[in-house]
Amino acid sequence: MAKEKEHLNMVVIGHIDHGKSTTVGRLMYDSGAISEQQLRKFKEMADAAGKGGWEFAYVMDNLKEERERGITIDLAHKKFSTGKYDFTIIDAPGHRDFVKNMITGASQADVGCLVVDVNDGVMAQTKEHVFLARTLGVSQLMVIINKMDMAKYDEGKFKTAKTAVESLLKTVGYKLEEVQMIPTSGLKGDNVAKKSENMPWYTGPTMMEAFDNFKVPEKPTALPLRLPVQDVYNITGIGLVPVGRVETGVMKPGDKIIAVPGREGKGVYGEIKSIEMHHEQLTSAEPGDNVGFNVRGIGKKDLARGDVIGHTDNVPTIATEFTAHLVVLNHPTVITVGYTPVFHIHTAQVACQITEIVKKLNPATGETIAEHPDFIKNGDAAIVKIKPTTSLVIEKQSVIPQMSRFAIRDSGTTVAAGMCIDLVAKKLE
Repeated sequence: MAKEKEHLNMVVIGHIDHGKSTTVGRLMYDSGAISEQQLRKFKEMADAAGKGGWEFAYVMDNLKEERERGITIDLAHKKFSTGKYDFTIIDAPGHRDFVKNMITGASQADVGCLVVDVNDGVMAQTKEHVFLARTLGVSQLMVIINKMDMAKYDEGKFKTAKTAVESLLKTVGYKLEEVQMIPTSGLKGDNVAKKSENMPWYTGPTMMEAFDNFKVPEKPTALPLRLPVQDVYNITGIGLVPVGRVETGVMKPGDKIIAVPGREGKGVYGEIKSIEMHHEQLTSAEPGDNVGFNVRGIGKKDLARGDVIGHTDNVPTIATEFTAHLVVLNHPTVITVGYTPVFHIHTAQVACQITEIVKKLNPATGETIAEHPDFIKNGDAAIVKIKPTTSLVIEKQSVIPQMSRFAIRDSGTTVAAGMCIDLVAKKLE
């Protein structure tokens, strides 16, 4: 049997209508992940709906409602292979209401592909997505300057868009020498899987080739075990089976574990009996593994979504308060001290209060603009102090970055995102 390829999760980001779904659909087709027959079916559906040319988008937008509205709502997970890697594509919706999905999507992504329409250039959501991707730890990025067919494959237009994107990426801290920029037409297939004959001036890689230039991030196996619980099942004859994704560290059968905060905020102790993934028993679970596991010593009422499992000799941190680097994305007015929205941190959702706005920062450089401002608004970055209303597990970015990131939601929209840079830990009795 051939050695399994390394696997990468890729989030596709960018402004609405810049051609994300079409490009991804084209990629899936050109790489053989979908067949001629399937594409023909999508084409018939697109034509029947009066949306000729949308067939590639249909590959990704396979929810009926999305086809009718022509926009991407849910995160579609699709797989395709290059010479070197197996990729899972997380198609992050460009639409405002769906930034929440983008956040849950990007937090699982190893690498990102930013799609920019050569004719529109950098738009509001392009900025927002790039900033989010950076804040949420997507460290490797490639950029495709799309719809080159609409710009008559003009090198000058490509260069203009490229310069605008570069200055955006630089402001949020991406290293330009590590970012690949490719002129493409997702619709026509230029430079997606096949080299374009329409742009002889471009000598770099196609998208497919560029994917192989990504590096596999080190799995954080050396960090302490952290597994946020997604769901808890009680299975007859087996007992309690929590389900979740290992963020850091390694979990093995026989491990002595603690789940915190647990029902009373004091943590509950147990032992791992067995671990399963895709109905197979595992001898160990590593970062990125979505597993179900059977625990001895923990009852149904002791454990819930949002609890975090760690080893007893390195207990996950419950923060009584924490300091965060925050970016305001989409708040209807301004954020002031006393604001108490819902924070989404790993699988937990907890109301937290902003108790102090320490300083406002220049989002591009991180320099302090103002000490203790009265408020912060859209586009601002700031250092803030936060107090959770109930027990919450979070870690410092410098210690376990995978457990430091969060999104803030308010009345159905994502208003801010950030990461924990310092905290006051609660001592467990």
